[in-house]
Amino acid sequence: MRAKDLMSTTLRIVPPEMPVIAVAELLSSHGISAVPVVDGSGTPLGIVTEGDLIRRLADEEPGPLRWFLGQYQDAGRLAKRFLKAHGATARDVMTAELVTVEEDTPAEEIARLMEERRIKRVPVLRDGKIVGIVSRSDLLRAILRPQGQEQSATNADDSAILRAVLAVMRKQPWVDTFWTYPSVHDGVVTFYGYARNDSVRNGLRVMAQEIPGVTKVEDQLEPMPLILRATL
Repeated sequence: MRAKDLMSTTLRIVPPEMPVIAVAELLSSHGISAVPVVDGSGTPLGIVTEGDLIRRLADEEPGPLRWFLGQYQDAGRLAKRFLKAHGATARDVMTAELVTVEEDTPAEEIARLMEERRIKRVPVLRDGKIVGIVSRSDLLRAILRPQGQEQSATNADDSAILRAVLAVMRKQPWVDTFWTYPSVHDGVVTFYGYARNDSVRNGLRVMAQEIPGVTKVEDQLEPMPLILRATL
């Protein structure tokens, strides 16, 4: 599988001058963990993640000792940290060292990049413009997909249904997209991973049933462990 088969095309993007508070509200209201920053022509400039914004809360005023030790540290790195903690716009706080892939990049190459660069997602480009994004959960779905099968008409329909399921999931802030992995085979949608409670299970079932082409919904979700709940 390649990036074009895995990527999400339902993108939320922001301009570089968007206020940080508005970016934070966008992430929170749509239940997403990152958003690409693009210029007026669609060229990606960077990405703002939850981690970039959390640094604003974690940063503290330097006391005498920290100030003294800072004299012996990399000034450029310290300046970047200050900018992320105090910047007013998406451009100020974004991670500019962007790792991108093309539509034809194999899933194995994307996985290698994520592992080596310790990142959770990569934008997908076409002619230098962003057309999608591949996350770790997208790669997990690639692992679940049977290998060596020819792309039949049924598989093509299943792929379309899967894209529709993912698009609807990403619109709902109560869906834990990082811990819930849908799979589609012969029109049957199966949810794997973890669910917080029965309300989430039922919501996912109703959500999938409303998608054209879905013949059945199966629940293979496990109760979410306490250690995962603590990260939400």
